[in-house]
Formats: sequence, structure tokens, C-alpha cells
Amino acid sequence: MKTNRIFWIALFLCTKVFAQVDPIDKNNLGIGGYDLVAYFNAGKAMKGLPANATVYQGVTYQFINAENQKTFEADPTRYLPQYDGYCALAVSYGKKVSINPEVFKITNDKLYLFYYGKSGARTVNSLDTWNKSEPRLLKKADELWPKVTALKYKAGEGL
Repeated sequence: MKTNRIFWIALFLCTKVFAQVDPIDKNNLGIGGYDLVAYFNAGKAMKGLPANATVYQGVTYQFINAENQKTFEADPTRYLPQYDGYCALAVSYGKKVSINPEVFKITNDKLYLFYYGKSGARTVNSLDTWNKSEPRLLKKADELWPKVTALKYKAGEGL
């Protein structure tokens, strides 16, 4: 019984660790299909549905329902993640890194997404580091973003 429980805990953790997505994938799907409005309204990451999709600036965003889709369409910039959806901590380091859509934070009514995965031999949850020094890291990320935005993104790169 104990072994079975350990297996399920390990499986859950691996699922979260390896759920990295590109902010915009090769099919132009944004944030792995997660509903940007749900981060704000429900306070959690929720996978959207293809039936409730809209295209904004060439990127397809999916929503859990038609109401969230209409809310986004009325004011898209309010819901778009900061730094084009790249990991906020990585941007503060001057890098573009993929994100785990389930690891996020809303600060001052802005959505920040984070990396949660393998970096070398260790597992990194970049939100933990961000929370320890958020004011300093936020300022640094904002300062570096104009330079970082010009960098070429390399899929699969970790922190």
C-alpha cells in the first residue's frame, strides 16, 4: 500500500515537472492551450477547449468556456502574460525559457509564468526563487526585457 502511494506521488510530481511548454508552440497555440482569463477569475490554471478559441496577433488562445473567450476578446492585453509568456525568473537572468502553465503568479493584476523542470541534475521550481526576491527580480526582468525580447528562443533550454 505504501509503495503504491509513493508511486502515485512520484507520478504526480513528474507530471508537473515535465509539463513544460513553449509560450507559443509550433502550431501557434499560446500557453499550451491554458485559459488566460481563468488565471485571474478562477485563480488557477485551467486547460482551455479548442471549441472556445480565438486568435490574437497570430496566436491561438483557448478558453474553458465562451464567457472567458468573450472576456479575453474584449481586452486581450489585460490577460496576456508578461514577457510574452516566457519564464519571469529567466527573463530576470537575461534568458528566454519555457514555462509550466500550472506554475504562475498574479502580481499587480499581471500574469507571470514560471519554469518548473529539470535544470542539469536538479529539479527547479523558479517560482520559489522568484518569491524570495520578487521586487528585485521583477525590476530586473522589466529592465532586461527589451534586450531579452530580441534573443532567439531555444526550445528545451532550462534555467
